[in-house]
Amino acid sequence: MKKLLSEVINNIKPSKQYEKEILDKANSIINKINKEIKDAKAILGGSGAKGTWLKTFDADIFVKFNYNKFKDKSDKLSDILEKFLKKHYKATRLHGSRDYFQIKQQKFTFEIVPILDIKKAEQAKNITDVSPLHSNFILKHKNLIDDMRLTKQFFKAEKVYGAESHIRGFSGYVCELLTIYYGSFLKLMKTIPKWKDKTVIDIKNYYKNKNIFLEINKSKLTSPLIVIDPTQKDRNAAAALDHEKLDILRHRAKEFLKKPSKEFFEVKILTEQDIRKKFQKNKPILLKAKPLNKKEDIAGAKMLKAFIFIEKSIVSYGFKIIESDMLWHSNSALLYYILENDKLPKTIEISGPPLKIKYHTDLFRKKHKKTMIKKNRIFAIEKRKFTNAKDSIKNILKLSNVKDNINKIKIV
Repeated sequence: MKKLLSEVINNIKPSKQYEKEILDKANSIINKINKEIKDAKAILGGSGAKGTWLKTFDADIFVKFNYNKFKDKSDKLSDILEKFLKKHYKATRLHGSRDYFQIKQQKFTFEIVPILDIKKAEQAKNITDVSPLHSNFILKHKNLIDDMRLTKQFFKAEKVYGAESHIRGFSGYVCELLTIYYGSFLKLMKTIPKWKDKTVIDIKNYYKNKNIFLEINKSKLTSPLIVIDPTQKDRNAAAALDHEKLDILRHRAKEFLKKPSKEFFEVKILTEQDIRKKFQKNKPILLKAKPLNKKEDIAGAKMLKAFIFIEKSIVSYGFKIIESDMLWHSNSALLYYILENDKLPKTIEISGPPLKIKYHTDLFRKKHKKTMIKKNRIFAIEKRKFTNAKDSIKNILKLSNVKDNINKIKIV
């Protein structure tokens, strides 16, 4: 096992050349900000600051504005930063809880985030203000950096990584906290299958000998796993997690422990051809979609809403779905629905009330022209609106529940 994990670590670490290139460019931006914006200090943030970044990565730069000067006008930070960035870079403003900026330079992407320079979480005016406190905590556990990398890569490969609303998995920060709590990647893997619903991870023992469900607002404890943020004791860092992603992780951790291999760390991106090959005996419906021009989390959530609506609509027309998924790729998505059969009979038999309930039977007869009696129950025979799955899809894609949540979508 040690040899396997050592090989994986070597594969997922960024090369020294790549790291040097992106850090040089990041430091160039940081130095320019620090020279020209008064009462603010730019620093490297995210996995870059913590040293937990993987082979290919983007870099976060936090611009910390003086707390005393800006605490009452934190809503103006994005505007102040924008004035500077527009002078020197081709920066795109992205909407978030507090707007931030994206700069692309060659193969690198930098996200420039304005925050207040706080010393404790209670001072935060926005969730992003706390981010440097997260980095500071992780940096106290440098001996576990490679284990954190293994955790993040495993979670990515098993498609449970990301706390965005269209993913509802584990954030990078939660991956790091779990690794710290259990002491290594392997110890974490051995524990995951044993997690019960509402398992509480409390690194700092804030709630030792206390009932956490009486101490924290219940709305923050709806996730199947609760991870108390060591920098903010009333925050559940895993609040975004849903049951499906946790179940996937439990299953994959069990499989890994039974038969460890590098495959568990390999991110596989399913293509249109892969899906057609995998489900060649069935009838796959594949849709290519372009998300709305919004922040990825928002655009992804909208796309997910449309994906669910399409699935429910297909089922409502009488088609049986064996499997479905939404494969998200930042600026595009592949939606697929695997059908048991893509063609249905021209008519459908609708069950009505028992004959003994005369009032409802009479109402049923008025509603349906063609009826019949079977085993003391009335049935209606109706013509289906759609007998061909693709025809039903074409109609569904015209509906506002799809059009309002997706930029473009087509059958492929």
